[in-house]
Amino acid sequence: MAQAMSVPAVDLLGEYRSIQAEIDAAVARTLHSGWYILGHEAASFEEEFAAFLQARGGDALACVGVNSGTDALQLALMACDVGPGDEVITVSHTAVATAAAISLTGATPVFVDIDPQTYTMDPAALAAAITPRTKAVIPVHLYGHPAEMEQILAVAAQAGIRVIEDCAQAHGACYRGCCVGGLGDLGCFSFYPTKNLGAMGDGGAVVSRDPELAERVRLLREYGWTPAARYVSQVQGMNSRLDEMQAAILRAKLAHLEAWNEARRQVAAWYADLLPDTLVKPVERAGCEHVYHLYVVRVAERDAVRRELAESGVGSGIHYPVPIHMQPAYKGASGVRHALSHTEKAAGEILSLPMHPHMSQEQARATAEALHRITQRAAGKSPAV
Repeated sequence: MAQAMSVPAVDLLGEYRSIQAEIDAAVARTLHSGWYILGHEAASFEEEFAAFLQARGGDALACVGVNSGTDALQLALMACDVGPGDEVITVSHTAVATAAAISLTGATPVFVDIDPQTYTMDPAALAAAITPRTKAVIPVHLYGHPAEMEQILAVAAQAGIRVIEDCAQAHGACYRGCCVGGLGDLGCFSFYPTKNLGAMGDGGAVVSRDPELAERVRLLREYGWTPAARYVSQVQGMNSRLDEMQAAILRAKLAHLEAWNEARRQVAAWYADLLPDTLVKPVERAGCEHVYHLYVVRVAERDAVRRELAESGVGSGIHYPVPIHMQPAYKGASGVRHALSHTEKAAGEILSLPMHPHMSQEQARATAEALHRITQRAAGKSPAV
């Protein structure tokens, strides 16, 4: 009997090998420079990433490299003077980092429900959750699909609150001809290794079309120091610097990001054709460009299906199994003013299939066939031969 094909959920080693010479050269260049924090590599990456995003529409962007995506969100909130006594509205169906950044400022995260098709913030739920204490909203462009920003921006403008985009899973995604990150007041990116644009360690960035906000983030990321008065804090900041090694690696990878995003879209197209129609598959709303950081389906008996996939050699994930408002750390430390029924239902059904830019059509087919066989058996039917 032929051995089943192994399909990893991600393939970071394959990504490295595909551009090994470029990454090795970037690392060597940094090591030989003798400068390892906030030097030429970080400054160049900031310019190049801003140009990459700007090429996808909108006015000029400024980019500030920081230590992580969580720090990016915290610094963006700090730049908007969010602090104790304030509320920040976001979704519970996201990585806990979104809420953690809010809590780190001393503000209270308030969770609202999601659109059940895109898994992004429901603008109507946002409007219903605003109070006089609301200072900002963080829509999350989850799985690589943009949130419904036109409506979210309209609600925020009417309420006079800041919009901080969580773009950790959406590098290069577009909404109505404009890159995500450049739609609200500030946009926050993570360069965690598994992201569409990932470092080989932690990293993050904040972008903004408002030069004053961008400059405030730049001041806050290094203790409130200015170039003219180093070691003298003008404001109370923190230590969150994108180091030179990670910036150099990101520069090498950035040159491939557009092609890698297109490869992810090709994998998604294969899945759309190959996966059984009994599954709920991802959607791509009109006017949106999905970059498929994750390919998430919904399936009954999800945990059993996932176990059988693993036995078949197919990797998978759950993003995310427990909504933040139901996690011990946030029960009683956050706000939920309306039912989060779509959030809670999704958490029990979502399944992230293998997705990375180096997947082959044969791997996509093997994943689809395994899932088809498992779900048919679970439904009490004989699998097709």
